Amino acid sequence: MDRLLIRGGAVYRGRRFETADVLCEDGKIAAIGEGLQAQGAQVIDAAGRKVVPGFIDAHTHGAAGVDVNAADEEGLRKIAAFFATQGTTAFNASILTDTEETTRRCLRAVKTVMGDRGRGAQLLGAHLEGPFLAKEYKGAMPEYLLREGDAALLRRWQAEFPGVITYITVSPEVPGVIEMIAEIADDVPVAIGHSGADYATAMRAIESGARCITHTFNAMRLFHQHEPAIMGAALESDCYCEAICDGRHLHPGTVRMLLKCKGDERVMAVTDSIMAAGLPDGAYKLGVNDVVVVDGDAKLADTGVRAGSTLTTGQALRNLVRFTGRPAEDMLPLLTENPARALRIDDRKGTLEIGKDADIVLLNDGLRVCATIAGGAVVYRA
Repeated sequence: MDRLLIRGGAVYRGRRFETADVLCEDGKIAAIGEGLQAQGAQVIDAAGRKVVPGFIDAHTHGAAGVDVNAADEEGLRKIAAFFATQGTTAFNASILTDTEETTRRCLRAVKTVMGDRGRGAQLLGAHLEGPFLAKEYKGAMPEYLLREGDAALLRRWQAEFPGVITYITVSPEVPGVIEMIAEIADDVPVAIGHSGADYATAMRAIESGARCITHTFNAMRLFHQHEPAIMGAALESDCYCEAICDGRHLHPGTVRMLLKCKGDERVMAVTDSIMAAGLPDGAYKLGVNDVVVVDGDAKLADTGVRAGSTLTTGQALRNLVRFTGRPAEDMLPLLTENPARALRIDDRKGTLEIGKDADIVLLNDGLRVCATIAGGAVVYRA
């Protein structure tokens, strides 16, 4: 039996910290309490450290020089290893709209790496960002590859790669998409975004089963008092709202407003990172697009449109604390239990509870990552 004992840290439970030990056995949390003993266990001294649930990134296109759309299995493992250094213990590989051939190749690679344990952050599956998206708000999506709603196509991919598609972004106004949402929402968590949908159409999508909003405020029609649009639907409904908290995609005041409107339970921090995350400024790729990063800001080389980010989850937490002036206790759910609930994996991830996956991060007082444990295995130590 593989055993790991994290001793004497400030353990985050019930949205507060209290001194305790955490015992992990065979990849699960076996016990939480004071004075725990475990014969033969690997022991980590967590005194002076915060012990928190591992971060979950529902939406990322890459890091460490690897673009998800171009990645093979080893490339995805490189992303997973880098993410572990940032406190991420689980993530979706977001596939940008591409050809069917490339999409299938990506899904095949994701399927292989999903089974990895103990090598870095766990790859949960694939997030399909498209191809069922609106041309007007395409962002970095290649327009010629966008298409109308097609549940049959998604079903073919699901049949070929069972359990691999774990999240999908669609645009409600695209013909056939609302019908598609109604058909697939029980199987795959659906987000709406890249959209100019009016309020009624967006609300119809949510009523049909959409449960998330992709990078809220970005690449979507914004609020107007006479036409609330998809933005109004995002704020009024109970949908989970993705937020890219890098200080570029959203002004700190916008982040505070989003939290005020939605409450702390309905906002999920995502990175939307590209292959440049963790690397210096320069020329990179995002799917088929050329991207230039200047001062950490990623933009399409030809149009200057912002294209993903260089954000990491660890930095997102520190930014949230700085933007809001609130303690880490309040902001941690945005990176842990909220994405777990949105992705319907909260039965095994998102909080430190007996029986759940032993996905744990140790933070210092500056909220820097000291160690990352994924599935009970130490996958990073500073």
